Amino acid sequence: MVTQAQIRARIAARLAELTEENALGAEAQSVVTLDQQAVGRLSRQDALLGQSMAKATQMRRDAEVQRLRDALSRLETDPDFGFCEDCGEAIAEQRMLFDPSTRRCISCATG
Repeated sequence: MVTQAQIRARIAARLAELTEENALGAEAQSVVTLDQQAVGRLSRQDALLGQSMAKATQMRRDAEVQRLRDALSRLETDPDFGFCEDCGEAIAEQRMLFDPSTRRCISCATG
């Protein structure tokens, strides 16, 4: 049986990972220089693409952080935490440990 302490620990560990990833990804999101002498056109386009991908990755990390914080809040206040919000069945323990922010069992999530 997965305990609330295990789920809290998994959420805390993932939040720490995301914080570290945010720090590493900050430089990739910095402003790309417009100096054509310093950077060729294709290199600049590559840098702009890299910057765009870094920003999109940051948005995904931010969304995951919010889902994990919401899960932590639900864990503390919702007596139905760990049960599927569609069918009411218990969500599999391994699924809860893999993604504590999940709200649906695998059957309901896959349709």
